[in-house]
Amino acid sequence: MPISNPRKRPICVARSFLSRYASKEELSQAVSRLESLTEQGIRLPFEVVASLLQRCGDTRSLKQGKWIHRHLKITGFNRPNTLLSNHLIGMYMKCGKPIDACKVFDKMHSKNLYSWNNMISGYVKSGMLVRARAVFDSMPQKDVVSWNTMVFGYAQSGNLHEALWFYRALRRSEIKYNEFSFAGILTACVKSRELQLNRQAHGQVLVAGFLSNVVLSCSIIDAYAKCGQMESAKRCFDEMAVKDVHIWTTLISGYAKLGDMEAADKLFCEMPEKNPVSWTALIAGYVRQGSGDQALQLFRNMIALRVKPEQFTFSSCLCASASIASLRHGKQIHGYMIRTNVSPNAIVISSLIDMYSKSGSLEAGERVFGLCGDTQDCVLWNTMISALAQHGLGHKALRVLDDMIRTRVHPNRTTLVVILSACSHSGLVEEGVRWFESMTVEHGIAPDQEHYACLIDLLGRAGCFKELMSRIEKMPFKPDEHIWNAILGVSRIHGNAELGKKAAEELMKLDQESSAPYILLSSIYADQGKWESVEKLRGIMKKRRVKKEKALSWIEIEKKVQTFAVSDWLHPRKEEIYSVLHNLAALMEEEASRT
Repeated sequence: MPISNPRKRPICVARSFLSRYASKEELSQAVSRLESLTEQGIRLPFEVVASLLQRCGDTRSLKQGKWIHRHLKITGFNRPNTLLSNHLIGMYMKCGKPIDACKVFDKMHSKNLYSWNNMISGYVKSGMLVRARAVFDSMPQKDVVSWNTMVFGYAQSGNLHEALWFYRALRRSEIKYNEFSFAGILTACVKSRELQLNRQAHGQVLVAGFLSNVVLSCSIIDAYAKCGQMESAKRCFDEMAVKDVHIWTTLISGYAKLGDMEAADKLFCEMPEKNPVSWTALIAGYVRQGSGDQALQLFRNMIALRVKPEQFTFSSCLCASASIASLRHGKQIHGYMIRTNVSPNAIVISSLIDMYSKSGSLEAGERVFGLCGDTQDCVLWNTMISALAQHGLGHKALRVLDDMIRTRVHPNRTTLVVILSACSHSGLVEEGVRWFESMTVEHGIAPDQEHYACLIDLLGRAGCFKELMSRIEKMPFKPDEHIWNAILGVSRIHGNAELGKKAAEELMKLDQESSAPYILLSSIYADQGKWESVEKLRGIMKKRRVKKEKALSWIEIEKKVQTFAVSDWLHPRKEEIYSVLHNLAALMEEEASRT
């Protein structure tokens, strides 16, 4: 029932009632009153509608946002004014509905600069850069926000060429750039790891006087670190007059990611003020280095100092527990989260499932996954399928994948990698080939090198070498290390020395420092009794200075993780260990002499 002059008192009541509910974030209750107000012919005041739409966008409440839009239409406001239209566009974009936002935009009588920028920003955040570019090109007038958004959008997507074009075009234009103009190009530097470009951007930020901006400084240091230029990163850090906790953390994270834990540790100790992010950066560094026990000790220190962990801290510590297969530590972290009422995000839940699975308690991992209900998060489904694959439960992994599709969660490229791996480890050749064939047709995912590597592993384990070679010949790209590693692995299983030699030679060309191809090819020769070839390979390794990394094993004894390595004379209980080993060797020789 359209009205032009609603009574004043009902409007005041509506404003008071709905504002009160909105302020308490009880959005559903507020919006549920719209129907009765609409029947009374009461149209909400603009400021109330704008406030509710903004809250709908911030909380991703699409259903409630659509109800408000419907209220406007029913009360005769089919074409809202520019302000409300902008709020509708923002709400739809934040809720992941760019098509609905476009419909509102197309119907607008009057579009201001904010309207155009709102559309560009929404398309960029949705990854729809072609549409964002079309809107940008159609703009009657552009400002620095328009240009910055396009630079950032292309940089975020990894399209360095386009990001540079927009950045340089902005610098040449009459529009005055600001500090946010550098954020996009520095994001491109971080993603592309282009050292020269980062140096140029660093110089321009310095000349423009924006180096004191924390975000820009962090981006410069991060980009240098990702290029492996920690000296440049440290020099930039030292030149800064004021360093806040984020700057310190970025440099610590840079050292940690490059495996220089000594420098990361030293910097962490020098840090005047530590926050959860800096603790997490150091913990993650130790996890990445394979020092799970040190990572867990840091976590214990963090808790003792009453520093509140963040979500990524829990994820890193659960990964540390999984890396040393310590179910006890994993359970303690899980228990701490429950006691402190932590509401874990999808990444932490995935880490919990992975930890329980790798620590030998798949049932606990399945229970954690079951508590998520019909989750729409693809990462959780992928983690559960991967856990089942690692335990050789291919049929069960396929059933979980069917449940995932029935729940209307669209598989991504990782889903197909883990399901192909599950089929490979369970000998489900037909099912694996069928899923590989359906990737492009049914799911719109083009197979990449990793998918082909899984397929080769699947066919190779089953001894289907004829089809394996046919697939390799038809690949749309040259084989990379994933594929050659897969070929070498199946050659080892079936003792195919000729194919194994070819794969090993290709891997040696790709990575001359890796010992893996030498070791696997050596094993193939040893299995066939070709000891001369084994010795020859060892000579090549020595000549090329390729060192085999020592294999480690560990076990938890009396609440302490014991780590073992080949020819380890540093273990505190080495005498007992070697005494047991000598006794075992003697028993084996005795048993062999009897047979």
